[in-house]
Amino acid sequence: MIADRKDIRLALPSKGRLAEDGLAFLDKAGLRVHKPNPRQFEATIPAMPELKVLFQRAGDIVVSVRDGSIDFGITGWDMVGEHGGENAEILTLHQELGFGHCTLNVIVPESWQDVHKMADLSEVRGRNARPLRVATKFPNLTGTFFRRHGLEDTRLIHAEGTLEVAPAIGYADLIVDLVSTGTTLRDNRLRTLEDGMILSSQACLIAHRGALKSRPEVLAMARQLLEFIEAHLRAASNVAIYANMRGESPRAIAERMFEQSVIGGLEGPTISPVVTSKGDDWYAAHIIVRRDQLVQAIAELRAIGGSGVVVTPVTYIFEEEPAASRAMLEALKD
Repeated sequence: MIADRKDIRLALPSKGRLAEDGLAFLDKAGLRVHKPNPRQFEATIPAMPELKVLFQRAGDIVVSVRDGSIDFGITGWDMVGEHGGENAEILTLHQELGFGHCTLNVIVPESWQDVHKMADLSEVRGRNARPLRVATKFPNLTGTFFRRHGLEDTRLIHAEGTLEVAPAIGYADLIVDLVSTGTTLRDNRLRTLEDGMILSSQACLIAHRGALKSRPEVLAMARQLLEFIEAHLRAASNVAIYANMRGESPRAIAERMFEQSVIGGLEGPTISPVVTSKGDDWYAAHIIVRRDQLVQAIAELRAIGGSGVVVTPVTYIFEEEPAASRAMLEALKD
């Protein structure tokens, strides 16, 4: 199928929170999706006119990338684990896009007061004198996890829709489902097991390995996607700081900054003269710091004489070559 077409395809989730957050993420990364008609299942990215965007269910995206009908996909890591298969045709280009966070957990009724860990399920199975019945949308991941804990005879009930009612109405003993806030579980008197987390998930970018190897234009597109995604993700966790500093020279100011913990900048501070009406030796220092270190950075600047501190968000931070691109090229050697 790869050789039968010339277009390059990216699949995005068609509905739900993952779909909304995916479009917002691409927009912030400079890759706005243009979809004139909300009922259409095709769209474009004006910044990358050669890339066709298609919309599918999150699980179908994995299957389409796996069989080569789609070159790239953004979906949940949980879906990759469930539907990715074992033929290694799916190559994960970026596993942590920063949205769609959830976990896949083993969930039991609150009334099971003596069940807190997976090992306790064996006792429940013994008391029932029959295999445990587990309702889930993830039979592959669930089956593997339960076998790992010695519960090979667990009966998996593949179910769609709302799973929380399964224990209450009696068609399953427990469930395996995705958890984000936990509110729905509490409302339905359910809880997770202490060691029952099967997988931690968030949105990821995947690609068809064969397309990357056989089609240079697809490989080039992968590098371009990763370039903007990595630049956006790196920028999102940093801020730019500008501060006025008095000193005898840029080098002397930089040395004072290097003595501090967090205001050394990416490679070092950028320091330039400030022209004042009085002719004093003032300089402007520009640095990039992690957003979670902002308070400390301001305190350190003030401690060495910084004033007039201005903080601005950062849109992109481009590296010489993104780490994800290097990892992709290394993986394609296999």
